[in-house]
Amino acid sequence: MVVDGMYLKKVDGPRAVTLPDGTTFSHADLPDRATRRWVASRKAAVVRGVVYGLISQSDVFERYSISEDEFLEWVRAVSEHGEAALRTTALQKYRQL
Repeated sequence: MVVDGMYLKKVDGPRAVTLPDGTTFSHADLPDRATRRWVASRKAAVVRGVVYGLISQSDVFERYSISEDEFLEWVRAVSEHGEAALRTTALQKYRQL
C-alpha cells in the first residue's frame, strides 16, 4: 500500500489500540523482533499488546521465539503482582511464594 509516497507495511490485526488510560499503543511500541534481552518494560509491552488485542499470543511466540509457558508466566506475574513483578529478581521472589 502506498500513501503519499510512503509505504505502509501490511500487519495482521489493528495498527494501534487505545488503552484504558486513553493512550494509543501501536506495533511501534512493541519490542524489536530481534530482542533477546527481556527487561521488565519489554515484557510488559508484549503482555499489554496481547491483552488489548494488538497482537495474538501465537504471533508473540513466533515473533519473539519465546515459549507459551514463559509468556504465561509474564501474564500471571502482571495479573497477580503488577508490572513490577516482571523484573527478573521479582519473578524469582514471586515464584517462591
